[in-house]
Amino acid sequence: MYSVIRNAMFLLEAERAHYLSMNALRLLCSIGPIKWAISKAFSPKDPSLERRFFGLDFKNPVGLGAGFDKNAAYLRELEALGFGFVEIGTVTPLPQEGNEKPRLFRLPADKALINRMGFNNDGVKVIRERLEQWGLREKGRGKRERMIIGGNIGKNKVTPNEDAWKDYEICFNELFDVVDYFVVNVSSPNTPGLRALQDKDSLLKILGTLQHNNKQRPVQKPILLKIAPDLTDGQLQDIAELAEEIQLDGIVSSNTTISREKLSDDSKSMAEKMGMGGLSGKPLKSASDEILKKIVTLTNGKVPVIASGGIFAGTDAEDKFNHGAALVQVWTGFIYEGPSIVKKICKALK
Repeated sequence: MYSVIRNAMFLLEAERAHYLSMNALRLLCSIGPIKWAISKAFSPKDPSLERRFFGLDFKNPVGLGAGFDKNAAYLRELEALGFGFVEIGTVTPLPQEGNEKPRLFRLPADKALINRMGFNNDGVKVIRERLEQWGLREKGRGKRERMIIGGNIGKNKVTPNEDAWKDYEICFNELFDVVDYFVVNVSSPNTPGLRALQDKDSLLKILGTLQHNNKQRPVQKPILLKIAPDLTDGQLQDIAELAEEIQLDGIVSSNTTISREKLSDDSKSMAEKMGMGGLSGKPLKSASDEILKKIVTLTNGKVPVIASGGIFAGTDAEDKFNHGAALVQVWTGFIYEGPSIVKKICKALK
C-alpha cells in the first residue's frame, strides 16, 4: 500500500511532497479515533524496547533525525508513528528561508536523497512557542510514555564563523526549558563555511561556552555533537579528545556526505545535474558505519553515540548497535520505507 502512495508522491517535487504528506497526516491525526488507529498500527509498545541514555528514558531506540521536522510542527503525528525520539531543527536564532528551491532531490535507483536546504526554519522564538505548547500537552504523562525531543541548533548564514558561538548560545538559552537534549550541528554541508567549525579550536569555543552555561543551571541538559561522515582520522581524534575534555554527553554520527563515490553510474549522472548538497540514504551506510566504529573506539565506548546513515531495516539498525551505537535515527529510510519503519526496526531488535 505504501509503495503505491510513495510512487504517487514521487511524481511531485520532493519538498512539496514532504509538506503535502505531513499535512495530510496532521489532518488525519486531528480526528481522535483515526489518530488512535494510526498509533495502534504503527507505534511499538513493548517495555523491552526501553532505553536509558544521557539521563533520559526513551520508550524505544528509534528516532527521527533533524531536518525532517525543522519547525516542531508535526510532533503529534510523528509520535503516532511510534518514534521514540524526534530531533527538531536545525534551529537558528533568526528565521531564514534557506537556499533557493529546488533544494531536495531523490535518487530512487539508489534509495538516496540529496539536500541543500540551508537551515530553513522559523527561528528560535517561534519554535520555542510551539514546543511550549507541546510541553503543556505532555504535562502529566509518565516519563516512559512520552516522546523525547532533541533540539538541533546551528548558526544563521549571515553570522561569521568567529561569532558562531553566540548563535549557538542564543538557541541553547531559548530552547533550554522546552527540549530534552541538545545537538550542536557544525557538520551540515549546506551552510557556507559551517564545516570549518569542526576544527578543534572552533568546537572548543562553541561547546565550552555551552557546557559552562549548562553547568550554571540547577538541572543540566545533555549536549551532543553531530559529526560529518567525511572527517579525517585526525579530526576524529580531536573530537574524541574534546569530548573527554568538556564532558560531552554524546555524539550523533553522522550527517550527510559530500561524497558521491558510492552512487551507481546512473545516479552519479543525475546527482551531477542536481548540483551541490548532502547525500543521504543507502549509499551512506558503509561510510557512516566506519565513522561510527572509529568514534566508538576513540572514545573507548564511554560517550554514547546516536547512529544514523543508511538505516532502512532492522538489519541496518542491528549493524549500528553491533558497532557500538546507543540509539539510532532514520530519515531517508522513512521516506522510502514509509510509516511502518519504526515498528519493523523495533520488531527486529526484540
